[in-house]
Amino acid sequence: MTADPRGELAIETRGLTKRFGRQAAVDGIDLAVPRGAVFGFLGPNGSGKTTTIRLMLGLAAATSGQVSVLGHEMPRHLREVLPRVGALVEGPAFYPFLSGAANLHRIDAADRHAPSATRRARVDSALERVGLTHAAGKKVRAYSLGMKQRLGIANALLAPRELLVLDEPTNGLDPQGTREVRSLVRSLAAEGTTVFVSSHLLAEVEQMCTHAAVMSVGSLVAQGTLDDLRRAGVSHVRIRTPDVDGARRVLEMLGLAPEPVLDPERDHVGDPVVSAPLLDHTVEPEAIVAALVVASVRVRGFAVERASLEDRFVALTGEGFDIAQ
Repeated sequence: MTADPRGELAIETRGLTKRFGRQAAVDGIDLAVPRGAVFGFLGPNGSGKTTTIRLMLGLAAATSGQVSVLGHEMPRHLREVLPRVGALVEGPAFYPFLSGAANLHRIDAADRHAPSATRRARVDSALERVGLTHAAGKKVRAYSLGMKQRLGIANALLAPRELLVLDEPTNGLDPQGTREVRSLVRSLAAEGTTVFVSSHLLAEVEQMCTHAAVMSVGSLVAQGTLDDLRRAGVSHVRIRTPDVDGARRVLEMLGLAPEPVLDPERDHVGDPVVSAPLLDHTVEPEAIVAALVVASVRVRGFAVERASLEDRFVALTGEGFDIAQ
């Protein structure tokens, strides 16, 4: 894998694999993260997300496969790439007896690319961006988990970055802190930074990301824009009617398969609801309504519901995702 002359991808992997004995934590994944995207890396806990990030950043050695970050093969070009990447992986680790600002000063001083003359300004700016200016002088041992998480993000922002990698960035944050991180991620993307966000929180990915990939048991099972992932799911037709049996007969006549209902689902006004998956069927919604009318089925409501991201991801992984914190 050579440098990408077009510069279209911030991260690319080919056949990336990491084994621990006979167990494949990451199993031959081909990941493509466009530059400028806010890319959500989704999957249940234990699906291989953090291991993949460690491989991308050169923190672990791959068993096989290739990784390119910002157009350069990793880990061969580690020293060239890492100064252009900010990362928060597996939670922040700081000296508990030092203040938040002092911790950032020490970290910045260890960066040979960071000029000392502007260190204070960089630290102050990073703390302000994550809402920690008021706690800059407080010892980290007195920080809450959410405050430590913000300090970790501030660390990743000490210098301008082309790529920001955040592993569970809203972990431990209250709703207000979560909104602030979401806003921060959007502002960074608007400035041209590619943001790679690993999360098991579906709602957060939906609200902040432009693209996503889904991991399940070490394998990459889907990736693309959020709209692409939604379109790949199964849509349903839902009919609100008191004539349940008649509606079911019409759907079957049209070649659809009504979902079995022992006790018909009812909507908020108490009417039964009959539903059927559309799959790749060519029956138009208008034709379904017309057939219902011809069969004298009373229709009090009709809708075609597109698959949600939750539906799609559960179908891909066989596991549920946390919908909110």
